[in-house]
Amino acid sequence: NIAAIHLVPKETRLTLEELTKQKVYHRNQRNDWGTPPELFAQLHEEFHFTLDVAASPSNALCHQYYSILDDALTQPWEGVVWCNPPYGHTVIDWVAKAYTSAQSGATVVCLLRATPDTRWWHRYTPYAEVRFIPGRLRFVGAKNAAPFPSCLIIFRP
Repeated sequence: NIAAIHLVPKETRLTLEELTKQKVYHRNQRNDWGTPPELFAQLHEEFHFTLDVAASPSNALCHQYYSILDDALTQPWEGVVWCNPPYGHTVIDWVAKAYTSAQSGATVVCLLRATPDTRWWHRYTPYAEVRFIPGRLRFVGAKNAAPFPSCLIIFRP
């Protein structure tokens, strides 16, 4: 699930071949990382997701999804929602939307970097279930495992 894409000027974009040759932590041109299929399959079996809020037509993990063109942060998140948002400064907006959507009745499962030293973590995780993922994930399209720990933040109604 490649999340919404941060648009980079064409002259600074790397080709897919260049991106796949770089290690994960050198790919600062990207903030979207595809969900490992095994992880999603395991979680889908548990949660039965109905909406992927950070997808594209080529990588959506649910029949219903929002792409970058849909601007998921302005759309309603209802049902059982999968969210692997862009990893960057906007993550707080995605977590806030997950929290408010749960207040309106949705169940939202977010795949995020485990960053308990951030403001958003202290503001929102007290209202969520947190599951730390052992080891380091290898995201779709990456040759190496991520250089950071990951977790699931689960907001329920």
